[in-house]
Amino acid sequence: MFIGVDHGTTGIRFAETEGRWVELSRQQARDMTREQIIGAVLAGLGARKEDVKLIAVNYSMGDGISRITPIQKAANRGVISQKGAGVHVGGGTNVYDAIAASGLPAIVVPGIHRGNYGDPCFRVYSHGASPEKLGIAYNAYLDGRDRSFVVSDISSNTVTFGVADLKLLGAIDACIFAPGVHHGPLDLQAIRDVDAGLLTANDAFSTAGVTKLLPYKTLDGLLVALERGDPEARWAFDTIAVFAAMEVASFLTLIPDARVFTAGSVGSMDMVRDRIASLVRKDVKVLGKLSAAIGLAQIARDVHGGKKDILGIGVNL
Repeated sequence: MFIGVDHGTTGIRFAETEGRWVELSRQQARDMTREQIIGAVLAGLGARKEDVKLIAVNYSMGDGISRITPIQKAANRGVISQKGAGVHVGGGTNVYDAIAASGLPAIVVPGIHRGNYGDPCFRVYSHGASPEKLGIAYNAYLDGRDRSFVVSDISSNTVTFGVADLKLLGAIDACIFAPGVHHGPLDLQAIRDVDAGLLTANDAFSTAGVTKLLPYKTLDGLLVALERGDPEARWAFDTIAVFAAMEVASFLTLIPDARVFTAGSVGSMDMVRDRIASLVRKDVKVLGKLSAAIGLAQIARDVHGGKKDILGIGVNL
């Protein structure tokens, strides 16, 4: 069995290549012992320790490594620093350390950043995407074996990335352009608030999504409001779709014949997918919310099988 671990914003998902999966909330994972975490994952996947051939792990920004690396060789959990964009709970750290201490074979997948961008233009950005996006990209590739494609992963934040001729060019991170439900780029008012000492830059990023202008502060709340026909909720999802489409369109200037995918809880909504498709004038295929975890499991399987390159990201075994 090959397992992929998706350290997402709301939870940590574990999946194997055939689609079986189990999820722990970040708070659950924070409060469990290492042994409890491994036990819960194996039980949820119906596996024993000896069944596991390789696990693909991701952690935070993944900017401390540039290639897929054995977990024993990934210093500082594969990151430069735990400080940065996003809310730190501790669940992902506990999961990473549980796997590292378990004796199970594991590799750490890097984020997309200055050390491994496929297109040198993206070097202007220190960071493009966290490591689970490589899992989504690989899952998208295996979906139809397209050599060039664009994926917009939309949920709490929005991250869009492009692959040209099986090489991941780069990514537009959530702090750069399109907002999600909770996170987004720092606009002029946010910069003023940070300079005035009213909040930190990370706080500003973590509250710069569309919900900053609405009374609904969760995705579930937005969905309930949408079902009631609230125009503000419709505005929120339309706004997210429009800016995600702009990110997709920016990659289509580099790879005009690319296939387009969406992923994530918001990217899986029909109204969001259809709005993006109408704007970019292309069919859009939805990848499920498990695409990152399954894609990472597929990476583990193919690295175990001897693959030395995953969409332009090298394998350092």
